[in-house]
Amino acid sequence: QVQLVENGGGLVQAGGSLRLSCAASGRTFSPYSMGWFRQAPGTGREFVAAIGWIPGNEYYADSVKGRFTISRDNAKNTVYLQMNSLKPEDTAVYYCAVRFGQIFTTTTGVNAWGQGTQVTVSS
Repeated sequence: QVQLVENGGGLVQAGGSLRLSCAASGRTFSPYSMGWFRQAPGTGREFVAAIGWIPGNEYYADSVKGRFTISRDNAKNTVYLQMNSLKPEDTAVYYCAVRFGQIFTTTTGVNAWGQGTQVTVSS
């Protein structure tokens, strides 16, 4: 079983930055893709960004392109999400996800979820 532990959420003013991290442990099967989803109150879980085993294979939601950057350190089994130029509409609980094998842009096939970390952007 895979465990995911997230860190880095918090409260920031619009235009500010935050960096999320997510460390995987337990039974991970390489290669595996990692990514982030978010969920605002009263909405479904929305794809944010994902990265494949080999850096350079990345996908972003249109709403975060040019502002968010996903990266990973395979030696540490950790994925990062650098969030710049944050907007109030980015406010949500952010969830880390792992999928064994190919990269993902939906919740289908996700093998493990983190517990979620709150990001709040004030206007």
